[in-house]
Amino acid sequence: MPDVLPFYKLIILYMLSRIDFTLTKIQISDFMMEKEYTNNFFSLQQAINELIDAGLIEGQYIRNHTHLNITEKGQETLDFFGNRIDRAIKTDIDVYLKENGLKLRNEVSVLSDYMKASTGEYEAHLVAKDKGINLVDITLSVPMEETAISICDKWQEKNQEIYQYLVSQLF
Repeated sequence: MPDVLPFYKLIILYMLSRIDFTLTKIQISDFMMEKEYTNNFFSLQQAINELIDAGLIEGQYIRNHTHLNITEKGQETLDFFGNRIDRAIKTDIDVYLKENGLKLRNEVSVLSDYMKASTGEYEAHLVAKDKGINLVDITLSVPMEETAISICDKWQEKNQEIYQYLVSQLF
């Protein structure tokens, strides 16, 4: 289905150009499937990968999710070809982002990942962001992988409490 790939690519570029945070592949796929712009997940993933390969978007893999943002080259491409996106589709995207923007931002603003360190321990890396600025960036070393996984999972649930605690204790 090579003829649908340019359509997918323009929608993805437009979505990423309308926000000041990253979106994950899953978030973009959910939108495209919900609005019935595609029912072919694999073609959509191919479009995303081709955009990354062309340097039009950047992807950062963080704990089972690829976070995407538009590059300057991607914005230039969108400026040139954006008029090929139907006005109704642009409206759908704008409304979707307006209605779901806070939820989408929250999903990508709290990040956690872990890795095995050269010492043999595991490091849980925890980040909370707001508008692209790291509010909290913590790395904890723990002896077991299960502990690192648990820390990452709990960070997703308790990051606000932990941030507030740190601020109250340090200021």
